[in-house]
Amino acid sequence: MNRPSIKEVAKKAGVSISTVSRVLNNSAPVSEELRKKVEAAVKELGYYPSNIAKSLRKGKTKTIGFILPDITNPFFADIVRGAEDFLRKKGYTLILCNSDQNGEQEIQLLETLISKHIDGLLFTGTGSFNLLLEEKIRKGLKVVFLDRIIQGINSSYVIVDNKKGMELLLDFLIKSGHKSFIFINGNKETFSAKIRYEVFVEKMEKAKLEYKHYFTNFSYEAGYNFAKKIRKLPHAIVCGNDLIAYGVIDAIEEKGYRVPDDVSVTGFDDILFSKHFKPPLTTIRQPKYKMGMKAAELLIKIIEENKFLNRGIILEPELIIRKSTKELKK
Repeated sequence: MNRPSIKEVAKKAGVSISTVSRVLNNSAPVSEELRKKVEAAVKELGYYPSNIAKSLRKGKTKTIGFILPDITNPFFADIVRGAEDFLRKKGYTLILCNSDQNGEQEIQLLETLISKHIDGLLFTGTGSFNLLLEEKIRKGLKVVFLDRIIQGINSSYVIVDNKKGMELLLDFLIKSGHKSFIFINGNKETFSAKIRYEVFVEKMEKAKLEYKHYFTNFSYEAGYNFAKKIRKLPHAIVCGNDLIAYGVIDAIEEKGYRVPDDVSVTGFDDILFSKHFKPPLTTIRQPKYKMGMKAAELLIKIIEENKFLNRGIILEPELIIRKSTKELKK
């Protein structure tokens, strides 16, 4: 069944299209008689105005796009909730898109969102560049990067201090007597993985400790599959996020070892399940909900003031010590 048009409403009520528009938008005085005719026609035909057309006439759709790499990762769930809660209060609707950590999919999603005339975009990328996004930002698309910055693109961002987070974690492990390390990191093209890698190598070299580093991806499967291949356990396995750590712990214990008796394991993020995991996970807490809220707040400021802002918000991490690590004899 085709949706009735405003033209059909006008014909049914015996009035002009402009009269129907004035009644629906309450934009100008209309006699009570004509108002009743229009309202009766609207009810009989089941007419409702197109929100998209209405928004485009006003120059805004009140919609915000959000592209993120992995909707199954609980880390992003808290970020999305923070953003959505703020946007809802401001009368905006969030359109959530999952790129599956695929660059081509990311481009397609960006094109789709732009075709829907979004007012702005929250963006957590999968890699170190996005030429289409760079072009759209130059042409006026309002964007705030979240968690991951694409270097070389001039835009606002909200991140956690990854450098400080890794320093807190490694200082704790080193002071606890750990002298050999394996770092199972996430995607090598992401901003956060690069920063954590740089800090890790710097700390290991400065303290003259034994270490190995590997880029994988930010998933349980990556941690599990990699840990299955480890032949000699170090004192500590540092993981790029909590999901990797879960996989590592499961694989290590399936091989007959115990965490932390045989090896300490750490994560990064402090997602909901980390305090309930067996053993509870030592990790770096990122203020995930606040990240989403602050990013949405910054984006709405840019939209409503209709001006370019290149502002960076860096939030503080926190070391959370639980039972997946132990102090070694020095």
